[in-house]
Amino acid sequence: MERRVFSVVALLSLFLLLAACAPDREEVTSEQDTNSEGTAEKPEELTIWANDEEKQLEAIKKIAADYEEQEGIKVNVVPKSMLDQVQELSLAGPEGNGPDLFYQPHDQLGTIVAQGLAEPLNISDEELSGYSDVAVEAVSYKYNGETAIYGVPSVLETYGVFYNKDIISKAPETIEDLKTILEKHTNPAKDEYGFLMKPNDLYFAYPFFKNYGGYIFGGETGEFDTTDIGLNNEGAVEGGKLFQSFFGSEKIPPGTTADVVDGLFTAGKVGAVINGPWSITGYKEAIGDSLGFAPFPEINGEPGKTLVGVKSWMVSYYSENKDWAQDLALFMTNEENQKYYFEVAGEMPTNTNALESIEDPIYNAFAEQVKYGVPMPSTPQMSQVWEPMNNALQFIAEGENVQAVLDEAVRQIKTKIQASGASQ
Repeated sequence: MERRVFSVVALLSLFLLLAACAPDREEVTSEQDTNSEGTAEKPEELTIWANDEEKQLEAIKKIAADYEEQEGIKVNVVPKSMLDQVQELSLAGPEGNGPDLFYQPHDQLGTIVAQGLAEPLNISDEELSGYSDVAVEAVSYKYNGETAIYGVPSVLETYGVFYNKDIISKAPETIEDLKTILEKHTNPAKDEYGFLMKPNDLYFAYPFFKNYGGYIFGGETGEFDTTDIGLNNEGAVEGGKLFQSFFGSEKIPPGTTADVVDGLFTAGKVGAVINGPWSITGYKEAIGDSLGFAPFPEINGEPGKTLVGVKSWMVSYYSENKDWAQDLALFMTNEENQKYYFEVAGEMPTNTNALESIEDPIYNAFAEQVKYGVPMPSTPQMSQVWEPMNNALQFIAEGENVQAVLDEAVRQIKTKIQASGASQ
């Protein structure tokens, strides 16, 4: 699934090795040529690494061509998977073969900054005002005591509840509504379920914890205190017990996988599932007009606080045309171009006007959910959280003691962070 790019992949979990290769910024010369007025000279060309998904590339190439026409700068669009860009930039950048702009999900930001691959941007408050607050928050990061913007936000992702109108006449507004749907429409003998979700996935389960006061790391976005882990506090335990109540006999089978969830939902045997915008096309093809979507149900009297991912354009530290690279990134994410990008690629804009102009009710509901979202932690230590917590969620779904399981998960997280040498 598309959202997996927001989970730290194994390649980038080798934080120490990559961080050790970070350039000494005083040794690398990347001064831009300037004219007599002190502004950067216009380059003949710029190179960008764009994600290699077909529709995304189609949209980016058209936008890049428009920039060429407007500024007279040739823009080379190089298709390259987001999952490969960081490693390749760390090798190609010092040799002068890297891009001016590259494209990454914000949860990689801490690792990218620590490696010295991205240039902090000089974006005015007026320029930032066009983007959603959560998007700007996500691309902000504190490094060596200074907080800066390291990416121009391009795409927003979060999740909520898809439902089949043929099974459920009304979208669940509260978590209690969702549990009622589960109990009312579940018949395991016929593989029919009111609600299904994969148990061992912190990404989707996060609102159960956050809405009761649990949290991953203390501190603010971009300057987390990774010694403060709130995944086993009193609120997290309460949320874990609520999560556990959805699994078991005549409820969600603890062994449920993502393939089972999608397979049964598209077959018309499940009333509701949790998923993100990357699943819209497949769900619409299978269910058609019967497909509905609603923001994550209220938990503990408040809207569900889902994790939010932001993909952004980052200026390479090795670029010799940093000002113009930033200008291109701002152009690609302005209101007009974000509307076009959404129409072609189907990804949610970070530009608030472009986001509000979408008329599709499913995307409108996603836009509403973004307002209550929490940016996924961008610190490198997040890579040490996923496995212990996903395992803990599996044990909780199987009926084990919530407090004991979460205590052990947090102990493992702290041990893994310490062993990585990346603790603050």
